Amino acid sequence: MRQDMQDFAAEVRRFLDAHVAKTPDRTALTWGEGDDSMAYFSSLPPEEEREQVRRAREWQRIRHENGFGWITGPQEYGGRGLTPVHDLLYDAIESEYDVADTGVLGVVGLGMIGPTILAHAQSPVKDRWLPAMYRGDAIACQLFSEPGAGSDLASVATRAVRGSGGEWVLNGQKVWTSVAQHSQIGLALTRTNPEAPKHRGITAFLVPMDAPGVEVRPLRQMTGGADFNEVFLTDVRVPDDHRLGEVDGGWTVALTTLMNERATVGSEGAGPVAAALSPDRLSALMRATWTWDDRALRARLAELLVDALATEHLNARALRKLRSGVSPGAEMSVSKLMYGQNLTRAAHFVTDALGPRAIADTGQWGTYAWTELLLATPALRILGGTEEIMKNILAERVLGLPKEPATTAAKEVRP
Repeated sequence: MRQDMQDFAAEVRRFLDAHVAKTPDRTALTWGEGDDSMAYFSSLPPEEEREQVRRAREWQRIRHENGFGWITGPQEYGGRGLTPVHDLLYDAIESEYDVADTGVLGVVGLGMIGPTILAHAQSPVKDRWLPAMYRGDAIACQLFSEPGAGSDLASVATRAVRGSGGEWVLNGQKVWTSVAQHSQIGLALTRTNPEAPKHRGITAFLVPMDAPGVEVRPLRQMTGGADFNEVFLTDVRVPDDHRLGEVDGGWTVALTTLMNERATVGSEGAGPVAAALSPDRLSALMRATWTWDDRALRARLAELLVDALATEHLNARALRKLRSGVSPGAEMSVSKLMYGQNLTRAAHFVTDALGPRAIADTGQWGTYAWTELLLATPALRILGGTEEIMKNILAERVLGLPKEPATTAAKEVRP
């Protein structure tokens, strides 16, 4: 029986009150007070980053022990068996409390890889890895993109061939892999049949990241951190029971991951995203930089806030569909597209308001602190599917326009 929402909310509050303190009221921004950091990607020193990961795992363990580690998951794998609406309600209530940031666990692993394992993995893998992931014991990464296959995932070149003992031997290189340096497993797309059409010759595997032949190399970003990595696979042996889906049927597995990725990225509304689009912060920034009387800039601010509000309502529409038991359709692609575009427009607006303060640290609160978010903005238009791909999806699947002609140079096939 599905738990009543009021009873569930009361249970959530009892749990949180027993373990963490409430976050101080942040509804009103006081310019010059508190932390003015606006970073999207981490730039912490390695030892601080490891401590952040430890705290994230500990909080996920506490959640799991109290029935909130995997609210929508099947009970046989340690889940609660409740609805997505229960999950959203928990997130809304938890946002009122000062809890550890679990993004290193949740965005890729629990948000994308976990649902894919549940949908496509063999029983031994589900039994071993799903409880470990949602308990905080294991972190997962996504081994999809390659130097020659970014958005065109069907062009992956990493090879997987059957070994003499029935296992698979993987060789290749992956790139832009988030949290690989902290991960215990990685979901890899490989080429198993080079003679088949591109989409039909791919197989997915769950790769133990401590297996011999797996090498992780950090990629330094212009923000100063190293959230992304290169991953090299050299004669990596993976048992057949770690194959997800059918041999040469990995494209279906990839689609499951990508749709969960799009929903995860498109529905983000906290942290730097919410702060960047906060009317209080943006208007306070204009006053602090003496640009409040610039009518053109104020008009741009109004347009930006209207679009942010529209995106909010789009996400609310998806929530209503979830409540009625219907999976959201194109809303997630629109939401993901607007997410990147709103952040980009906010970045342009902020740089015009800041002027030279965007590149020279004057020590003034709330000004140069925007730099890390501004430098991260180009990535936000790529991760989860590029803007061009989102527009193709909407044009073809929503508006019913003809498919874009394919070229031999490049094919945008990532959905």
